[in-house]
Amino acid sequence: MTDPAGPRPSPGVLAVDSGGSGLRVALSTAGHGAPARRSSRVPVRTGARGIDPAHLMEQLTPMVRALTAETGVEPPVAVAVGAAGFGTLGEALRAELPAALAREFGVRGVALASDAVTAYVGALGCRPGAVVAAGTGLIALGTDLTAWHRADGWGHLLGDCGGGAWIGRAGLEAALRAHDGRPGGSVPLLTRAEERFGPMPGLPGRLYPRPDRPAVLASFAPQVAACAPGDPVAAGILRTAARHMADAAAAVCPTGGEPRVALTGGLFRLGDALLAPVEEELARRLPHARRTTAAGDPLDGAIRIATDLAAGVLTLPDDETVLYVVNRTP
Repeated sequence: MTDPAGPRPSPGVLAVDSGGSGLRVALSTAGHGAPARRSSRVPVRTGARGIDPAHLMEQLTPMVRALTAETGVEPPVAVAVGAAGFGTLGEALRAELPAALAREFGVRGVALASDAVTAYVGALGCRPGAVVAAGTGLIALGTDLTAWHRADGWGHLLGDCGGGAWIGRAGLEAALRAHDGRPGGSVPLLTRAEERFGPMPGLPGRLYPRPDRPAVLASFAPQVAACAPGDPVAAGILRTAARHMADAAAAVCPTGGEPRVALTGGLFRLGDALLAPVEEELARRLPHARRTTAAGDPLDGAIRIATDLAAGVLTLPDDETVLYVVNRTP
């Protein structure tokens, strides 16, 4: 019989990607059609308890209301949130966000994840392997579908080796060496550094006090890549970055079977100057692994997690620090 009120709206799944550049949201019917999207350029605040769930909901609620009105999709039955810093800053999200989503939208299943997990799923789906996610920072994540394994992601002062801030800092060090007349300097990098930042003696005073220091360092990484074809110092920086990436991938990649390995993140837009040595190092360090192109980004990964959660077929291992799942739907 036909419903006299007409076709009922389809239940939705909601995906959220929260990072340093803001919030991205996608709403779709589970497994059907392209998701509708909204974004905000306002990053979710962090405080003494980490990422602020109230501020996240303050931004998320009007976007979801607008998406449901636009698409006719019912409020979501499952939500996946990928958040930068979730592993160390996720206490308040774990304690408060599932209940807040249930109150606001009637959500039955919630997956809270590190953005490394959503990057992994966006790149490889729910299969064994390893993903290197590189932007300003760098983290590698791998799983054999029984546990998660992480390498690096420790921030620009203690790690993120091979990431954008690491490459940029190494390039500026080479520029300062050339300025001083010390070995290991690069005149091409010195020229580009002076064009971008001004005279080198003033660089520490302009750089060190800035709260966005990692992003400023990473902004110099494209200059290192641009110099690499004709400058052995710049090329050596990228070769070392590639070794760091391969080290991280090898630390987390399953040793049995034929796991997949993928690269994801904006740093790889530097092109062949970085990609060529990375591919060589991965082939050397992980000959048993199959290299594959990332299928999607972290928001795509959150969509996949929410869809699988809604269907009750999520196979990824739970781990409170990287993937926290509550109220699994049947």
